[in-house]
Amino acid sequence: MPFWFRVKHYLVGRPLSSEMAIHERIPKWKALAVLSSDALSSVAYATEEVLIPLAIFGITAVSWSIPIALAIAGLLIIVTASYRQTITSYPAGGGAYTVAKENLGTNAGLIAAAALLIDYILTVSVSIASGVENIVSAFPHLNSYKEGLGSIIIIVIALFNLRGVRESASIFAVPTYLFIFSFLVLIAVGAWKIVTGIVPPAAPVIHEVYPAVPLFLLLRAFSSGCAALTGIEAISNGVPVFRDPSTKNAKTTMLWMSTILGSLFLGITLLSHVYGIVPKEGETAVSLLARAVFGKQTFYYIVQASTAMILVLAANTSFADFPRLSSLLAKDRFLPRQMASQGDRLVFSNGILGLSLGAIALIILFKGTTHHLIPLYAVGVFLSFTLSQAGMVVHHLREKQKGWIKSLCLNFLGAIATGVVLIVIASTKFIHGAWMVIVLIPILVLFFKQINHHYLWIAKRLSFATQPLSLNAKRVKHTAIVPISGIHPGVLDALRYAQSISEDVRACYVELSAEATERMKEQWDKSARDIPLVILKSPFRSVIQPLLEYIDDVRQTTHGDFITVVIPEFITPKWYHNFLHNQTALFLRASLRFKKETIVTSVRYHLS
Repeated sequence: MPFWFRVKHYLVGRPLSSEMAIHERIPKWKALAVLSSDALSSVAYATEEVLIPLAIFGITAVSWSIPIALAIAGLLIIVTASYRQTITSYPAGGGAYTVAKENLGTNAGLIAAAALLIDYILTVSVSIASGVENIVSAFPHLNSYKEGLGSIIIIVIALFNLRGVRESASIFAVPTYLFIFSFLVLIAVGAWKIVTGIVPPAAPVIHEVYPAVPLFLLLRAFSSGCAALTGIEAISNGVPVFRDPSTKNAKTTMLWMSTILGSLFLGITLLSHVYGIVPKEGETAVSLLARAVFGKQTFYYIVQASTAMILVLAANTSFADFPRLSSLLAKDRFLPRQMASQGDRLVFSNGILGLSLGAIALIILFKGTTHHLIPLYAVGVFLSFTLSQAGMVVHHLREKQKGWIKSLCLNFLGAIATGVVLIVIASTKFIHGAWMVIVLIPILVLFFKQINHHYLWIAKRLSFATQPLSLNAKRVKHTAIVPISGIHPGVLDALRYAQSISEDVRACYVELSAEATERMKEQWDKSARDIPLVILKSPFRSVIQPLLEYIDDVRQTTHGDFITVVIPEFITPKWYHNFLHNQTALFLRASLRFKKETIVTSVRYHLS
């Protein structure tokens, strides 16, 4: 087995047969870890994103965090109920892209797909950046290595996902449940200390009078906190990964996820308010709260470690959904067809690699800072939410299945609510970075359409209707050209092959040295005098260009149907031996790729 395949099998495991696909499906408790880690991880930074704009206005403005958190929790309930309807109607997955395309048209589907793909890349970069920041909060001396740490973590997660969904789910389940447990303990112990009077509250839970704060600031805090809803659509996108009955299991898992997410978000926001937590540079709100509750004791580090792990694992949700959505787009011919191919481990490997490169680029570009990435984050999420819910409204009006009126009202409410939030987010975060996403989405849609146009053009050009096949075709006339650099067994094999396919065989030798050319002629007369040897002058010492010019000359003089270029190659026993040779054959094949009526073939001579 070649060295590269041995390395690949060591890193990602041995190939799985197609029949094993059914066994790669996962139960609900594992799916919660794989598909909900993104949504659950937002608890680690959503409260902080609500507090930051309020704290800038003044400490008293922080009291608005509770009403804002309640509004976000209400929105979570609406969106969750709406997406449970989507799971029922579209059990094959695909989420917003499939729903919008089938009910609102191709353009709406492509807009949703572009928004989701951007969101998935941002999910990885935001989650990893936030996880690294939590690590840095506990170990400040690592601050200058944030981008490097983030990039390494993305590469490691990508390798785990290349091993397959079931295997990555088993690895990532423990950290997810550790995070849920540690935050429940944090909320319970923090609440107990307030109730028993061990820690005096810094502020009441409910204020009789809330301070006057500009509406725009409240809307900005609300839009920032809506980051808590990112990732909740992942389950509706990934229904096929569930064990049967997949639809029922997906709906149950979504209910679990939303209940846990809402409880943790409200609990952390409430405790942060009562404990008087105000975010500061270099330490996250979760770190400040955990330190206020536990001090710098063991459980503080457990909370920080579990937070860092869930934020890192949040990226895993995107690694499950980005490749799947990319494969759907590729099957519909809106992305390169390579994105639709499953790798050795029954995962969409090319999608995983593309997602990794995009996320690493963002980590480096924004210097691994979560607060710089968040403004880009929620626009695409709520755009896909809105299109998905609007598509479901049209679906119910068209299908009118049992109980459709109730479902219609629910999805209509979801479309209105997420649409309003989308407008709020776009307006309040536009100058802070949201404009990048707003500009990028139509560019991506145009990119999808150009790819689709290319594939349609290719299909038309290759169809039998435009180029009918004649079974009584005339005999093909062609000239065989064999470029050589000397005489060895591989060259002789190539010449014999050329003689077997054509009556007009010509060997071409590019002269770089007059002395070498004379020696070459002497050897040729001894070994292959029956075949014409053409000497090509090369005053500028180029090998490729004289050959290309000669091939063009032959085409003009022979008027044949084809020219076959037979390239002799020798294959070394070890792959790394190739670095010691100039790879002229490789460059020649690349140069001939776009020449019409030119066939290129290699005759390989294996060295033992």
